[in-house]
Amino acid sequence: MPTENAMKKKLDASKAFYDTSYHQDSTPPRIISKHYQNLAKRLAVYPGEKVLDVACGTGEWLLAAQHRGAIVKGIDLSEKAIGACREAMPEAEFMVGKAEVLPFPDQTFDLITCLGALEHFIDMDAAIAEMIRVGKPNARYVILVPNADFLTRRLGFFQGTNQAMIKEEVLSLEAWRELFERSGLTVNQCWADLHVLSKDWIMRGSWLQSLIRLTQALMLLVWPLRWQYQVYYLCSKHTPL
Repeated sequence: MPTENAMKKKLDASKAFYDTSYHQDSTPPRIISKHYQNLAKRLAVYPGEKVLDVACGTGEWLLAAQHRGAIVKGIDLSEKAIGACREAMPEAEFMVGKAEVLPFPDQTFDLITCLGALEHFIDMDAAIAEMIRVGKPNARYVILVPNADFLTRRLGFFQGTNQAMIKEEVLSLEAWRELFERSGLTVNQCWADLHVLSKDWIMRGSWLQSLIRLTQALMLLVWPLRWQYQVYYLCSKHTPL
């Protein structure tokens, strides 16, 4: 078990990376992406619903939830990312902080999300425990995580994101499910993340890179869940017997 001092050093290194590298050129979101519009519809986000996004980044997802009338809050380790959130949504509440200690009262939120971030946390177990603590008894939890059996990864063509230099723990879909269940969540549904099916993602770089991206995006449409890049887990709290 890492010491408190070792944990602090890791968190400080993560914060420095996200402030000076990952979010270096980040800007406040102005347009709600079709992907997040669809996610908000799928989750049936409703007016007045209290939504917390853990490791919210620049707030793209929360902008979509707010557009549907939700009361949104976000927390992220990066001051730069939180600054972008506050500029885009000045009426919402955003805080700089770590996922392992959430500064919110027990049973506060109806929907807690953590999208593409859990694998980078210093202590995933502590972060999940905190998300469970701040959720209402009937809260929904949506967690997006990478799949160790992503076919492109297994074939050796993908080595992970640039965040791997800080920390990136990639598990199989079964191992993620076991982690969530062990932590006190019940997995109710899983589905593939298809955010790459967008012109903005496909048309990055040269024509050859765009062709490769287009091919991968089309393959994701037909691949089974076990081969997908990232997978959403819709969870709820364990119901006591």
